[in-house]
Amino acid sequence: MSKQKRVSINWLDLHLPEGLLVDAAWLAAHGYSTSLRTQYVTARRLMRLAGRVYHRPSGEPTWPHVVISLQTLLGHDLAVGGRTALELQGFAHYLTQSTTVVHLHGPKPPPTWLQGLPGKVTYRYRNDARLFRSQRVSTAPHTLDPVTDNRSQRADGLVAMAWGPWNWPLVVSSPERAILECLDELPEDESFHHADMLMEGLSALSPNRLQPLLTDCCNVKVKRLFFYFADRHQHAWLKRLDRTAIDFGRGKRRLAKGGKLDPTYMITVPGDLDGVH
Repeated sequence: MSKQKRVSINWLDLHLPEGLLVDAAWLAAHGYSTSLRTQYVTARRLMRLAGRVYHRPSGEPTWPHVVISLQTLLGHDLAVGGRTALELQGFAHYLTQSTTVVHLHGPKPPPTWLQGLPGKVTYRYRNDARLFRSQRVSTAPHTLDPVTDNRSQRADGLVAMAWGPWNWPLVVSSPERAILECLDELPEDESFHHADMLMEGLSALSPNRLQPLLTDCCNVKVKRLFFYFADRHQHAWLKRLDRTAIDFGRGKRRLAKGGKLDPTYMITVPGDLDGVH
C-alpha cells in the first residue's frame, strides 16, 4: 500500500468515527475520489449504506448516529423536534418499544438520501419558518466536541444532549420549543387528545424559555392552541407568561371539523374536549 493511501486511511479513521456516516460529497470534498472510495469499499474500509452514503464497518448506524452525522460532520442545521424531542426528554405519554418516526426541524430540508436509508425509521421534516421569525434552528459549530452538561440549554430553545459513550452532541428542541412544534402538527398529523395529554405532563416548563419562543412565534394557530391547552391544566408557569407581548391574530380558526368554538381563543376544538379537566 502506498504512503498516500495509508495517510488517506489514517485520516479517515480519525475524522469519521465508527457509527457515523457521510455522503459521497463529503468524501469528495476531502479528497476521496470515486475510484478511491470504490477501493475502500472493496477492501472493507468503508461500507456503502445506501446509494451514495458510507460508514465504517462497525454495524448499521442507528437514527441518533444518522442525525448526529447530519448535525456535525455534514453541517446541516437540523434539530430533532416535536414529539421525538419530547420522547427523548422523558415527556412521552405513550411508551414505545422503539422510535419509528423522527421529526426534524430546520431552515432547509435534509438530503434526499435520508429516506433511502435501510431500517424502519421514517424521517419527517418541517421548515422552522412555519413557527419562528428569528429563533431559527442552527446546530453550529457542527463539531463532535463532547457535551459536558448532559442537557446544555441554548438561547434559541434548543438543547445539546450528550449521547452515547462519547458524549456526542445530539441537538434537540427543548420541551418548551417541542410542544409548539407538536401543536403545529394539529389537526393533520397530531390529535387534540394526545396534545392535551402531552400538555398535562409539562408542569415543569420554564416561563423564561417559553416567553421568547411565544413572542417570536409567527403561527397564530399554534399560539392559540398552546394557551387553550395550558388554560385547561393551569400549570404554575402559566401565570408568569406575558400574554400582552404575544400576537394572537384576528378572526376564527377552524381546526376541528364539526367541533365547537372556543370563545376565548376563537378556535374550533373537538366537542369532547369540554374545557374541564
